Amino acid sequence: MSSGMPQTETPAIVACTVSRDVQNFDLLIEDMEGALGEAWGDLGFTEALAFFSQAEAEPLQFIALAIDSNDEGDLPLMGEIISQAKSRGIKVILIAEDVTPTALHTLLRQGADEFVPYPLPEQELQAAIERLQAPPPPVAQNPHQLQSGSQREGAVIVCHGLAGGTGSTTTAVNLAWELAALSEHDEPSVCLLDLDLQAGSVATYLDLPRREAVMEMLSETDNMDEDLFGQALLPFQDKLQVLTAPSEMVPLDLLSPEDIERVIRLARSHFDFVVIDMPHTLVQWTETVLNIAHVYFALIELDMRSAQNALRLKRTLQAEDLPFEKLRFALNRAPKFTDLTGKSRVKRMAESLGISIDLQLPDGGKQILQSCDHGLPLAVSAAKNPLRKEIAKLAASLHELGRSEAEAA
Repeated sequence: MSSGMPQTETPAIVACTVSRDVQNFDLLIEDMEGALGEAWGDLGFTEALAFFSQAEAEPLQFIALAIDSNDEGDLPLMGEIISQAKSRGIKVILIAEDVTPTALHTLLRQGADEFVPYPLPEQELQAAIERLQAPPPPVAQNPHQLQSGSQREGAVIVCHGLAGGTGSTTTAVNLAWELAALSEHDEPSVCLLDLDLQAGSVATYLDLPRREAVMEMLSETDNMDEDLFGQALLPFQDKLQVLTAPSEMVPLDLLSPEDIERVIRLARSHFDFVVIDMPHTLVQWTETVLNIAHVYFALIELDMRSAQNALRLKRTLQAEDLPFEKLRFALNRAPKFTDLTGKSRVKRMAESLGISIDLQLPDGGKQILQSCDHGLPLAVSAAKNPLRKEIAKLAASLHELGRSEAEAA
């Protein structure tokens, strides 16, 4: 005979809090109960790792990993919990109180899906759960998807800093963005190549990940095709295609002149403009880039180190019978219009070196560093910055020159 008492079914556990002591996060308990009723549990750090491998963990949809400043000494354990959860398809919401930005950044890079500060803002945990449960958005069509057999002949624009901190990467990144965003109806396709294989910062300045696909492509240029090259590129806001530096530091002579020529030739065949950020060091393939370039900007500052390096570069190129005349010297942090003394120093510097300073870029101030740290072009983060305005003018003139040459051809 069956009992006349009603049978209560225990709901499946679809989520768990993971913490050193969940009682330290009483607001989290309330919000979990409000969102999930009784369909959640609580685990300690070491208990979570053991629980993931059990059959009871199969219905688990996400964990709420709650940490505070006392847990920062156990970051490797936190990272292991996140990694184990992700390997089993379990999403991770990171709940953090008084945790340093470095620790938070480390755990987010480990793969945490959502971050919510503690004390929990009103309805923020529920919103994070809804975002986790929402279906992934459809993959957007790449507006510059590489087509086999493309026969463009894109212009190659190079930025080469003759000393550290002369703004080569800042110029390359913002010039590429300005070229890609000239107008809503007139967008030339632009590819930005970071060839500073050891210290390249293009990925940082645009907040893009460094992927293994870049190294795989560079290691197989003999067999490189549109698919392999396209897989190594990353889109930035659907307007700019970027080849970041490899994820690991590699020797600058890893690539031969032939490798670099193949990469640039393929990029030119698919894009209207190819902007290249070069390493400060002269390497065996610098000559290759110099010969291919339509415009080669050599960035300097109004100081002795830049003057000496410019003179040494001039002598080296002329001694090797290389096209020194291709160089367009660009002075970063140039004197203001009213600084007559500074303008006089610029003139004396050019005369003493026997060069022409064709471009003077103003000092953009603290906004430049902030823009780079935030991973955004100046046009997005500080549109009225004087440096951004000057780079926008340069991009417009380069675009007009490219259009005139195309029409003449």
